[in-house]
Amino acid sequence: MSVYSAPWYTPAVQRLLDLALEEDVGRGDVTTSSVIDEAQEAEGDITAGERLVVCGLGVVEAVFTRFDWRTRVRMKVADGDPVAPTTTVATVRGPAAALLAGERTALNFLQRLSGIATLTQAFVGAVEGAKLRITDTRKTMPGARALEKYAVRIGGGGNHRADLSSGILIKDNHVALCGSVREAVRRARATAPHSLRIGVEVDTLAQLDEAVEAGAEVVLLDNFSTRDLSEAVRRVRDRAPRVVLEASGGVTLDRIREIAKTGVDVISIGALTHSARAVDFSFSVRPAEAGRGSSDR
Repeated sequence: MSVYSAPWYTPAVQRLLDLALEEDVGRGDVTTSSVIDEAQEAEGDITAGERLVVCGLGVVEAVFTRFDWRTRVRMKVADGDPVAPTTTVATVRGPAAALLAGERTALNFLQRLSGIATLTQAFVGAVEGAKLRITDTRKTMPGARALEKYAVRIGGGGNHRADLSSGILIKDNHVALCGSVREAVRRARATAPHSLRIGVEVDTLAQLDEAVEAGAEVVLLDNFSTRDLSEAVRRVRDRAPRVVLEASGGVTLDRIREIAKTGVDVISIGALTHSARAVDFSFSVRPAEAGRGSSDR
């Protein structure tokens, strides 16, 4: 699958769109039905209200066409494009009732996904030139993970595990139940599919040593200080250069450059999805021009 592959038409996203429209429209848009003629045609522009990275135009199209198949969305830019304030990113044309009823749901997705892409691009730009990957985590809105991880990719980041079946990551609670990092790694080595790398989350340099000695292939350094990250890299590069070192926890835009300088391979950031601010878009609707046909992309 291409890094830019969009998940609009996966079953999970289709269910999410159904839920979102059901939630917002309820039993019908009573305001629109009371003041707008059923035959009224309209068109509208979706405009950026600030500098941002666009993401989610495919969802906008899916929302409007799912509400009414006659609606057409003409995209003026593409996902991943940086735009300035007042830029029109898409024009929508169709039955006025569809545009008015679908507006909030479409903008909610666009604002959320563009916010994630914009924040991701800021983090990626802050470590430009460093030989590492910026990734997300599983700290996503329930039901929206595929969309939010897509937004991270659009912003230039990478994806961590998509779900619990995508990789082995032994965390502190696994260690507590197994008795030690070494025992947890031993059990994983004995039973896990050979195609999956074994990752371990550690809180201390002592646990790091134990994980490497036990044969962990990926070590997540959780909430390490910058000094301890540098020490972790020094120890592992000397003894097990193929082990992937991932820094996570306490990563901010102010601190990410110093983390990158320690030499870690990956920096995973939950804030890309759980703390991204919804960016500003507006949707201005007007009567459609008579005799002008609907336009596709």
